[in-house]
Amino acid sequence: MFIMIMSGPMSIESKAARVLPFTSPLDYSLADNWLYDGAYPENEVDVFMVAPSVDTRSEGNCAITPEYKKIFRYAMNQQQAIYAETARIYAPYYRQAALKAYSMEDTAAKEQVFANAYKDVSAAFKYYLEHKNNGRPLILAGFSQGADMCYRLLEEYYGGDSERAVSLRANLIAVYAIGWRMTEDMVSKYPQIVPAKGETDTGVVISYECEDGNVQESITISSKDKALSINPLNWRTDSRVADKSLNKGSVGQDSKTGAITKVEVGKYGAYIDPAKGSLIVTGIDTKDYPAGLSLFPEGSLHLYDNFLFFVNLQENVKKRTASFIKSKNASNAA
Repeated sequence: MFIMIMSGPMSIESKAARVLPFTSPLDYSLADNWLYDGAYPENEVDVFMVAPSVDTRSEGNCAITPEYKKIFRYAMNQQQAIYAETARIYAPYYRQAALKAYSMEDTAAKEQVFANAYKDVSAAFKYYLEHKNNGRPLILAGFSQGADMCYRLLEEYYGGDSERAVSLRANLIAVYAIGWRMTEDMVSKYPQIVPAKGETDTGVVISYECEDGNVQESITISSKDKALSINPLNWRTDSRVADKSLNKGSVGQDSKTGAITKVEVGKYGAYIDPAKGSLIVTGIDTKDYPAGLSLFPEGSLHLYDNFLFFVNLQENVKKRTASFIKSKNASNAA
């Protein structure tokens, strides 16, 4: 999702609709189907990024139109800045699930919309592996719907004992799946989904979802299904409070170019809710951070997950990458 300037929540309501499965994915041999295709080639590792939800109008899956590509690009220009100093960036366009899909009452139709979106993402990832990766270490990254798609990539490509899966796991720096919960059930069912435990462990998933401490339930955090989160300020998974002094920078960004317009050091602290697993941001006035969409209750800080701890995330990408490369070099030298 992207930050929108508005006076009140944007209503996202879905009408009943028949959803047909996609017969084929987009053709990722075509350059037009890639937003970023190896941007920042000077970097020695890669990141495969999956975009968050940007379509507020479609009923199911979006169409690849010039308008859609424009808002997709604006959102991703903000996201990519976290990784640009560390990795070459690959990011496909895909026919994502529109925001209205989240409020669909027909469960089968809803599941099909997201399966359709993943059909494109999976095809793009397969093409990337076969034609673009060339054996370089890899980060997977996605926010919100993009995080959901990253979990699906882990489920499809990274499990089991096949030569491909073993190689992919060995080459995985980390997965930044922010804004969509990881649960014990997921980890139990798919052991290749490994929650991060600290600041520099590799092959792991970094996940959290921000709230103000007053939210009971949302589409991204459930009171019945505890999220497995890590605190981006102290890199702990328990509920120890991280003081705001550990926050190296909350940022503002240009909504189109992604350029950093301000950096505020030490503005907000955070701790993990011991019951729900959400990341509670301390010292924040939610009037300054409205939920923005009717899908989210007031007090949800979903739209700001990356921006509130931006510099810490940016530095962590560098640290995990350095840790991975150091370990790999040591292994090769042994």
